[in-house]
Formats: sequence, C-alpha cells, structure tokens
Amino acid sequence: MSRGGQPPAQRSARLFVALELPREVVDALLAWRAPLLREDHAPPALRPVRRESLHVTLCFLGQVAEETVAPLSDAVSFAGAQARSVPGLSLVEGLWLPRRRPRVLAVALADRDAALARLQRSLSERLAAGGWYEPEARPYLPHLTVARVQGAASPSRQAVLPVVPDLSFHGAAVTLYRSLLHPSGARYEPLIRHVLV
Repeated sequence: MSRGGQPPAQRSARLFVALELPREVVDALLAWRAPLLREDHAPPALRPVRRESLHVTLCFLGQVAEETVAPLSDAVSFAGAQARSVPGLSLVEGLWLPRRRPRVLAVALADRDAALARLQRSLSERLAAGGWYEPEARPYLPHLTVARVQGAASPSRQAVLPVVPDLSFHGAAVTLYRSLLHPSGARYEPLIRHVLV
C-alpha cells in the first residue's frame, strides 16, 4: 500500500500494433510528401511524421497496464506467425482524414489479396478476446499517416494531392509499439517485432 493506505498507482503504457513498411516504400512516401511540406505551399501547414514512425496501424490499444505487455506480445507474435506474409499491397491515393474535418494527410493502400485485412481481423479478435482491445464499429481502412495538420486550419476540399507512386510491396513486420508523447510529436518504441516472410 502507498502512503495514506491507498493502493499504488498502476503503471500503464500507450500501445498500438502496426505493420512496418519496406525501406523503398518509406523512401517513396517521403519523396511524395516533400513538395507538400514547403513553406510556400498552400495551407494548411503540415507537421511531417518522422521517417522511423511511418507505419500502417492495425490496432490502437490506448493506455494498457504494463503488466499486460508480455501477454500482448505473445498475441502479436501469434497473429504474425499465422499471417506469415502480407503480399499484394500497393499505394492508391493521398487523402485527408477524417474527410469532413481533416487532421491528417494519409495515403490509402490497396490490399489485393486481402492478406492485410485477414491479419488485422485475426489480431483484432485475439486482442479483444484477451480484453485488451475494443474493435471499432467502422470497417478497417488500410492507410498510413504521413503528416498532421497544424493549428485550426483544415485543407480545402478542392485541394488536389499529387499522384502517389505506382508501387507494390509486401509488409515487412508486425510490431507492438509503445507511444511516448512528446511536445514535438509522439515517438514510437518497438516492444516486440515479428518479421514477415
């Protein structure tokens, strides 16, 4: 017990599970967004997501007790081993999310063989069964965030984004991350990484 007879505060971690991208895909995304980050570009001002933080979120868990990190790691490894590989992915288009009041600039993905959808569903069901995750009611949208809108400005609905690179690829790994909040933007610490074939 802590001072005053109160139980000690439970330590927690802000966690999420994501699909890592191959290096050539990250390079292509950085080149695609570069013109949009120039100071002379039309509003809104954008804060880029750091290179090492570019990923495809599969399940966002939020604040989770640190004691559950080990069983969560087992669940992530199991889902990754079941999936084995995530082929048939490609970049589709740039888009503002959410669509009505955009806060981020993202790139949508095509999931030709539905491998990513199966991985996300398997992971979601396993994490939900453990009581660590509440699946979202809306359908899963495969995408990755490349920049965040700064301030209150929202992009114009007429703003046309450049065409994304014509690039097909496989997922590199499934990773459980800890999100560490920071004034300059969240930093992501990998806790467990399951490499995909």
